[in-house]
Amino acid sequence: MRVLVVEDEEALAEAIARGLRREGMAVDVALDGDAGHEKSTITRYDVIVLDRDLPGMSGDELCREIVSSGALTRVLMLTASGTVEDRVEGLSLGADDYLAKPFAFPELVARVRALARRATPATPPVLTVGDLELDPAKRTVSRAGRAVELTRKEFGVLEVLLAAGGSVVSSEELLERVWDENADPFTTTVRVTVMTLRKKLGEPGLIDTVVGSGYRVPVAGSAEG
Repeated sequence: MRVLVVEDEEALAEAIARGLRREGMAVDVALDGDAGHEKSTITRYDVIVLDRDLPGMSGDELCREIVSSGALTRVLMLTASGTVEDRVEGLSLGADDYLAKPFAFPELVARVRALARRATPATPPVLTVGDLELDPAKRTVSRAGRAVELTRKEFGVLEVLLAAGGSVVSSEELLERVWDENADPFTTTVRVTVMTLRKKLGEPGLIDTVVGSGYRVPVAGSAEG
């Protein structure tokens, strides 16, 4: 899951980013509306956590821009005001959800995950293929009833592949969805991560390599990679 946090309070922005990264999300940060707008036009984010009061382009204006662009990105708006009128106004701008400061971090995580599931195509809360089961909310993976311990990046790669429903996912897309803007586009980290992931998942192999295209997890049966 790729998330952009647009928040001008740097300490809060970094705290949100650290917390979401601990939940296995790839997170970028922008400290003003203009930077947030630039990042949102370059990268396809699942969710943007957007402060309403921003220097430069306001949160309201940025929200309108995101909605009018037709992007599938979901917007969770943050504000210091929790009045009904303020929530209604924020939602009328096109925000998908609204959270008043101060907020409980577990609630923020739950709302971000719920918004990401509303992306198109929608994905079920628990992803299964054959005897493999991945629960994004609980951060657990099991195969044939056996728990599989994965790193955050391994978990993220597997989640993206399962959510693709059997379609091929390129290395470039995996790098974009699972890592953040600081990732080197020429790195071999995706290939290495897939290799270790295959070992942990065991036999029979579940992840196919499609030469010249990327990787996929077939939805009907399992195949050797």
